[in-house]
Amino acid sequence: MTKYTIGVDFGSLSGRAVLVEVESGRELLSCIFDYPHAVMDKELPDGTKLGVDWALQHPQDYLDALSYTIPELIRQTGISPNDIIGIGTDFTACTVLPVKADGTPLCFLDEFRSNPHAYVKLWKHHAAQDKANQLNEIALQRKEEWLKRYGGKISSEWEIPKLWQILDEAPEIYEAMDYFVEAADWIIWQLTGVQTRNSCTAGYKAMWHKKDGYPPKEFFKALDPRLENVIADKLSCPVTALGEKAGMITEKAAKLTGLKPGTAVAVGNVDAHVTVPAVKIDGCGKILAIMGTSTCHVLLSNEEKMVPGMCGVVQDGILPGFFGYEAGQSCVGDHFEWFVKECLPVSYWEEAREKAIDIHQFLTEKAARLSAGESGLLALDWWNGNRSVLVDVDLTGMMLGMTLQTKPEEMYRALIEATAFGTRKIIETFRQSGVPVNEFYASGGISQKNSLAMHIYADVINLPIKIAGSTQGPALGAAIFGAVAAGKEAGGYNSVFDATKKMGKLRSEVYLPNPKNVAVYNQLYAEYHALHDYFGRGTNDVMKHLKKIKKAVVQDQE
Repeated sequence: MTKYTIGVDFGSLSGRAVLVEVESGRELLSCIFDYPHAVMDKELPDGTKLGVDWALQHPQDYLDALSYTIPELIRQTGISPNDIIGIGTDFTACTVLPVKADGTPLCFLDEFRSNPHAYVKLWKHHAAQDKANQLNEIALQRKEEWLKRYGGKISSEWEIPKLWQILDEAPEIYEAMDYFVEAADWIIWQLTGVQTRNSCTAGYKAMWHKKDGYPPKEFFKALDPRLENVIADKLSCPVTALGEKAGMITEKAAKLTGLKPGTAVAVGNVDAHVTVPAVKIDGCGKILAIMGTSTCHVLLSNEEKMVPGMCGVVQDGILPGFFGYEAGQSCVGDHFEWFVKECLPVSYWEEAREKAIDIHQFLTEKAARLSAGESGLLALDWWNGNRSVLVDVDLTGMMLGMTLQTKPEEMYRALIEATAFGTRKIIETFRQSGVPVNEFYASGGISQKNSLAMHIYADVINLPIKIAGSTQGPALGAAIFGAVAAGKEAGGYNSVFDATKKMGKLRSEVYLPNPKNVAVYNQLYAEYHALHDYFGRGTNDVMKHLKKIKKAVVQDQE
């Protein structure tokens, strides 16, 4: 009897589920649920205003995604739940929330519904930057060795700065919570009734190390005496390796999802990292870029090296037996979307409507008619801060070279090129630090839909680019881990490497570098590199000065 698994990918704006045949990796159907609350960056559902750089979500959206997508997969395919042997999930990270001992989110409680700190802090919540700055300063002063594993800086997107912000700004929330958990682990808790803590988010987002554990109590005390016992008090769940079975679907979860009680559930994972087996990566030197609203870059190596500005190196953090590296760009699809919403003349929208094509497709077609370097423009890809290699969310976007003749499609292409330059900076930093990068793989919506972008990337990084064979790369990866959690006896696999061979997939076409364009982009990248260091490494902090002025004015108006 044919067996199946389900993978659920919880993204920034929606949850996506896919039903996959275990033997072949064939995807029968995918289903998407848009979060009703989306990203809350201005106010809570009750109108409570949020500050600058806030980004929250509502955990009810995650439950609703499960209760909609999985029953729809079952209903539309007619597959019996008896033949679905496992489920895997992945989440954006670091997306975290305060909960009670039984897993109840604090924002579900009447007394905290109007408190922003009771909600999920999305990965791109940057309001804890001051805490990240203090943490990094203190870690450097104390010469904490573990800091080198994270490129020398901890991001405000990560767990401890966000938790410290709660302690400082809403101590009543800090006291009321029993645990501060990754949404990746919380959703597994809801499915199995068992609290787990996956090694991926613990390692990359909470400074946990397989051999050394978390940083010492003395470090947390140096941050704030109230944080001395933070690991025991708020993060005490044991860490579980990826590929393990977290538990089984409970009766309650069965009613929510339509799955059979007892169905295997994989340990939670992260959207970028879980995609590695989905594109058949099983060894070193192969970097994967998951390109969406942001881009995450993941890479395997046999050695642990200290790479400036990386988001972390974690043993077994992606696949067992390898050191997994992570880097990333905070703004990719986000700033393409910003541009079409805020910077296009009405005539462009009207022409796109006349041609009955999407506005991004319309702009891409116009930008594709331009040659490399023809626009005379150069942009920095920091519209949402810089995740790698500068690790600084207070940096902002910039475009240079505009004139009265500059056209929107030229600006659009310059933004695409900026993200490619940012990726090249990451690749070069890995190589300079002794971590080989020989092959490039891409997954995510941009890689699937925008051939111009992928041609530009191939030219900028001067590497062929292989594209994921699934439009739902993270969900497929999660389904692969679901098959491993089920095990061979149930019809799945005993290792992720065995599952990858059968269930992973790539497109047949490969994007190849154009030597003529490579030469032009080498010149442009030299200028990008100069601007990158000038504005990003302290020579000119005008971006930060402007942001401080803005924040002060906004606060005065409140």
